[in-house]
Amino acid sequence: MSDFRILFVADVVGQPGRDAVKAILPGLKRELDADLTILNGENSAGGFGLTAKLVAELPALERVIRPANYPPQAPGQGWCVVQAAGHDVLIMNLMGRIFTMDTLDDPFRAADAILAAHAQTRIVFCDMHAEATSEKTAMGWYLDGRASAVVGTHTHIPTADARVLPQGTAYVTDVGMVGPRDSCIGMDKDVVLQRFLSGVPNRFVVASGIVTFNSVLVTIRPSTGRATSIQRIDREHI
Repeated sequence: MSDFRILFVADVVGQPGRDAVKAILPGLKRELDADLTILNGENSAGGFGLTAKLVAELPALERVIRPANYPPQAPGQGWCVVQAAGHDVLIMNLMGRIFTMDTLDDPFRAADAILAAHAQTRIVFCDMHAEATSEKTAMGWYLDGRASAVVGTHTHIPTADARVLPQGTAYVTDVGMVGPRDSCIGMDKDVVLQRFLSGVPNRFVVASGIVTFNSVLVTIRPSTGRATSIQRIDREHI
């Protein structure tokens, strides 16, 4: 049985990020022979959120999920099962609570509940969307051997720790972003600097210029659900 390859595209920031996805992603999928592509679109709409219109605009977006540890009354669903290349794949998104949303449900318990409900699904992909590196790293260790991959998002700065953990889970603390390179995590640097220097709140705007496209390719053995490799894939779009 051949390996299964998942391409994960980091947080897409505003129109520059969307344009880069449309320009780069179709060819990249062919180049890497990816069986499944997962994209984090949380910052697609002007740097904040995702709209139904933009879901239709971005290529190959068929299913949309939100953090699984939102309260049960929140619209949407925090996981989905898709079929690709003849395999079922469980995809879940979890939101960290440290420094951000401490009112959310426990992401560790949420992960346990989802895995228990899908015990027969071998290929499991988790997007851990969190501010604190410690919380993302903890989730990687917590799911080692139970998820095929745990990738961190939200802070938009790619980290250099991509590896396969001892029990077979591919892990990276932060994949990065698809957004303007010469910016403060995608936002206009002058606007951000002004807030830091003055202490006065102002409206962030998405930066312009060269766009960095950060992603990772995870290779998984379908018979076990264990990852065999995780590789950074970085491009630029002018």
